[in-house]
Order: sequence, then structure tokens, then C-alpha cells
Amino acid sequence: MLTATWSISSGWSAPSIVPYGPLAIQPAASCLQYATECFEGLKCYRGHDGRLRLFRPQVNAARFLKSATRIALPSFPPDEFLKLLVKFVAHEAPKWLPNNPDWRGRFLYLRPTMIGTSIKIGLQRPDEAMMFIVAVFVPADVNGPGNSASNPNSSPAPTAGPSTPPEVPSATSPPTRMKLLASKQDMIRAWPGGFGSSKVGANYGPTIVAQSEARRRGYDQVLWLFGPEDYVTEAGLANFFMLWTTKDGIKELVTPPLELGVILEGVTRRSVLEVCRSGKVGDVVVSERKAKMDEIVSAYEEGRMLEAFAVGTAVFVASVSEIDFRGKKLILPLDRGDSGGFATAVKGYLEGIMFGRFGHKWAHLVEEV
Repeated sequence: MLTATWSISSGWSAPSIVPYGPLAIQPAASCLQYATECFEGLKCYRGHDGRLRLFRPQVNAARFLKSATRIALPSFPPDEFLKLLVKFVAHEAPKWLPNNPDWRGRFLYLRPTMIGTSIKIGLQRPDEAMMFIVAVFVPADVNGPGNSASNPNSSPAPTAGPSTPPEVPSATSPPTRMKLLASKQDMIRAWPGGFGSSKVGANYGPTIVAQSEARRRGYDQVLWLFGPEDYVTEAGLANFFMLWTTKDGIKELVTPPLELGVILEGVTRRSVLEVCRSGKVGDVVVSERKAKMDEIVSAYEEGRMLEAFAVGTAVFVASVSEIDFRGKKLILPLDRGDSGGFATAVKGYLEGIMFGRFGHKWAHLVEEV
């Protein structure tokens, strides 16, 4: 892991890469008492051409800064953050994603984190903090971008990496399709003026009860609704998209807007919007606007709902097969196996960038040590 510490008196220390292990913090640390913690999630890809790539890491760096300052943690200049990230990937990736044909088309999940480590009891701005970056290896049987091998033990283990592929953490296991359970009216994920648009730990802990209930009932994630109008916001930890035909016969791709500050501006979300507006994956009208569950139900009942899918670094692009809206089940059409046709096209185009099938400005090449 890569670590660096900060204090209000001396600023940031020189970063170092050390063996993964426990952190030494006090029981009264600000992150434990007052939730001064934020993080990022992104992946490093071993391309089919053998090169290592990050996908739009500049966007993650900018969001990391936004999240940290939202909860009174110190700023970390995005350019310097990107340098550390590249250095860490160049050091770690060759051990876990060796450059040989058997290991191409795989990825590492990266988790940069910042925590407040001040030990004063009392609600105040932390005067000490720590940043660290860890990586998670994902075996080949995961249905994420490029991970198409049917047997995780079919390829030799990488030199100095895992002797056998480890169990896949749920946070990095992209599903091929998702079943969503709409949230109850007495529970919301975020609210205007809050911190739902920042990637802070306090956004996630309170959602675990609802997520556990969804899993108990056979659903993968919660479809978070907002307000008495039941506006759709996010699908679990991912951004939500709907493709339907309007009553005027127009094919429209809809996703909730950022303006209320109740959803996270996902890197994958931004990328999907830009790709779809470019016309590279089909001719659709792209709309960032509020959408009520009533609209979705009407489109479903009138046969106008074409697809719904969730996007994010962990889930990548996952088609939605079912939505339970307070007892009413919407079984959505999936016309290409586990994914709808439009979601498949979006996914394929982004995979092409991530794994170097064609050059693109969103791919950040990493030179290995």
C-alpha cells in the first residue's frame, strides 16, 4: 500500500510504498468518531496489447479533492494525487497483472482513501490525516470488462502475485444483470444540501440495512427514490439509466441530474453520457432530468420501456432485469443474453478504451517499473 500523512503544522509527508498491513490510529481518531473519511474507486487494466492503463484517473483525482474538502480533510492537489497513483500502479501491477497473454484483459481494483486521524474529542476540523492506496486483485471468472475466462484456475498465477486466485470481494465483482428493490418512503440515501454528491464513507453505512433487506428478498441492490414524487436517484452504489421510447416515438436515454446534489457524479456515468451524445453507440436523445417511478411504470405498462442499466466502477455496466416498486414487479426486456443491446454497445465501446483496442484520450498509459 502507498501511505502519506498530513498535519496542520507540517503539511504532507513524503509518501512511501510499504507492505499491506494494519494502520496505527487512536481510538479517539476523528475518522472513528466523526466520519471524516472519503475514498475513491478505480481500476488499472492490462490491455490486450500488454500495456497498463488507467481510465480517466484525472476525474477521480478531482473528485477525491472535492470529497476531502467537503468533510474538512486537507486538500491533495489532483496532479500530485495522479503522480502517486501512477507510481503505485507501476510498482504493484506487474506482480498481479504480468505482461503475458494469459493475464491480459484483467484488472486491479484501486481504493485511494483519506481519513482524519486527530485524537481530540469534539467536533472540529481535523489537524492530522492520512492518505493510503490499496489494490485488490480480481480473478478471471468475474464478468467484468475483459474477464471472460470460465475457470479462474486455468491461467498460471503471476510471479510474486497470488499463488491461487483469491476470493472476489463483493465490491469488485461486477454482476451481469441486476434485480432492484425500490426504497421505502421512510428511507432516503441523500438529500439536497447534504453530501450525497461526495464519495464519503458517511454516505454508505446508513444504507446497509436497506441493502441487507434487499438481499434477503432476493434482490441485488436498492433503487433509491427521493421525495413524495418517488424520483429515481441511484441503484445501490451505481448511477441509474433508463432507455425508453417516449409517447412521441423518440428513443430517449434518461438519467437523474446532478443539480440537486443527491447523486454521485460517477466517472462511468460521465463517460456513458459523453459516448451516447457522440452517437458512437446508437441514435438516442440523451436527457439528464428528474424521472418519477410513475413514469417508469407507465412506460413499462405501455410497452415503451426498452432497457434499464446501472453503471459504476465496480459494476461497470450492468443491465437491470427486474424492479420491485413496492410490490409491483417490472420484468424488463433483455434482448442479448445478460445485457440489453444498448447497454452491450456502451459496455463494448468503453472496454475498447480500457483495454487498448483503440487509442483514446481517456486512457492513461502507465509505464512499468
